[in-house]
Amino acid sequence: MRHGWRWWLLAACLLIRPCLATCPAWDAPRATHELQALHDQLDRWNHAYRTDGRSPVDDAIYDQALARYESWRACFPGQAPPALAHLADATGPVRAPIAQTGLAKLPDAAAVQAWMHERGDRDLWVQPKADGVAVTLLYVEGELRQAVSRGDGLHGSDWTAQVERIAAVPKRLAHAPPRVVLQGELVWHLPGHRQATEGGVRARADVAGALARQPFDARTAAHIGLFVWDWPSGPADMRARLAGLQAMGFGASVALTQPVTSLAQVRRWRERWYRQALPFASDGTVLRQGHRPRGTAWQPAPPDWAVAWKYPPARALATVRAVDFRRGRRGRISVVLELEPVVLDDRTVRRVSVGSLARWRKLDARPGDQVALSLAGLTIPRFDGVVWRTRGRAAVVVPPETMRDGLDCWHPDAGCERQFLARLVWLGGRQGLRIDGIGETTWRALVDAGLVHGVLDWLSLTPAQLAAVPRIGATRGAKLSRAFAHARAAGFASWLRAMGMPAAGAAALPNWGVLAARDAAVWAKEPGVGPAGAARLQAFFHHPEVGRLAARLHAMGITGF
Repeated sequence: MRHGWRWWLLAACLLIRPCLATCPAWDAPRATHELQALHDQLDRWNHAYRTDGRSPVDDAIYDQALARYESWRACFPGQAPPALAHLADATGPVRAPIAQTGLAKLPDAAAVQAWMHERGDRDLWVQPKADGVAVTLLYVEGELRQAVSRGDGLHGSDWTAQVERIAAVPKRLAHAPPRVVLQGELVWHLPGHRQATEGGVRARADVAGALARQPFDARTAAHIGLFVWDWPSGPADMRARLAGLQAMGFGASVALTQPVTSLAQVRRWRERWYRQALPFASDGTVLRQGHRPRGTAWQPAPPDWAVAWKYPPARALATVRAVDFRRGRRGRISVVLELEPVVLDDRTVRRVSVGSLARWRKLDARPGDQVALSLAGLTIPRFDGVVWRTRGRAAVVVPPETMRDGLDCWHPDAGCERQFLARLVWLGGRQGLRIDGIGETTWRALVDAGLVHGVLDWLSLTPAQLAAVPRIGATRGAKLSRAFAHARAAGFASWLRAMGMPAAGAAALPNWGVLAARDAAVWAKEPGVGPAGAARLQAFFHHPEVGRLAARLHAMGITGF
């Protein structure tokens, strides 16, 4: 939840190296502008969250933006704007009966292993890290007396009236000591939720928004559950605390607190809670020492007896380095953003496709902008939009888009470099000759070496010529030579597609001579072609450059030519 208390974010950034990286190379005026821009964006999000109970941006993106803001403030203290206004529940008049500590975030398995080893790998326990709203509950003589938000760790808002309407929070405890203080998470109830496939689904924002709205109705309250993660006023021994929680009616929470003695066990529980069903969203795992100080000694700062190991974000905030305009084989331009490397679901992402030039013009992502990424189908990085724009807007030169049915740029002449390269990629790809072991990088190397100046020049390259190309070498050069030789045997239809022949419906493709002799009227009679397709086919088969390619393939004895 967005609490306004920032010390744990700074601790997390210090642990997670990519969060801070290096300070931006800005002069003082630029730093002032950029910090103010991000401050204003965060303030707008906070205002919507505080006043309307709604979250205009994904929680993961908000957390990363706030961490970035704090890191920039540390880089440029002289240019930092005033502190952000606290959210409504970030502080309050009520002193919590026991401080909320927060958790330091460990960046990876190695850090987890080190933390466990420092504690002798003994008396350690793991829980899912529930993604909701932290709360401290006070029971006196078994009766619920107080519910306090996390706030700044010491003071928070009085949520007693709202929590009393939540059926998942017991109003009376059986078999309880005279005074019980519990800490846990108010969660959005999600039966059968699988974090790996469904993600956070804005569960944290839903809980926070519900608590912020007035009136807090019973129907909304029914969607909120409770996960108790600790009993600060309970026994010193974890097993005794769990037994007491079980007796008081918190068996579901007890079942999600498991002993571990090795990193392998932590991994198994982490994977299980990530992929199998839980009744709430979670964003990682929490490791705890069973024996820890009594709650009266806790401070509003991450302790050394409990840490979090969060799941890799399925959404990430990235900085745009450059805008790359890529011309396709038919002249249409697609746009790719080059990014500062960012980790997204355990993979490092350095670029993301925006799509068409028209979409880029609409979204206007430029160098220095902060953009949101997610995973499309949990595999491919997807550009979701610009989160906020840099104050110093960089000028971007946009190349003109041409559409000539793919009948231009047959050579890498000035202005045609990208389109020619796209033509080669198409030719060797799965829609063309399926040449094994070659892609855009290798084609580019061959072009840069001056070995490929025409669409078919690769057919005459020798293993020695290929071996001399930087980053290819003798072994790979021999493999490429064999792959090129194998491509000669591709069928006539494959060669036509590789050369860029427009769609021909269900038309028979007997040989080049027959097809080149057809005019648009003949093509139009073929099933699935139509007048527009017929015009494109006639233009292709009568184009001088295509004719020269066909003559060369004929001389080489390629089938159909």
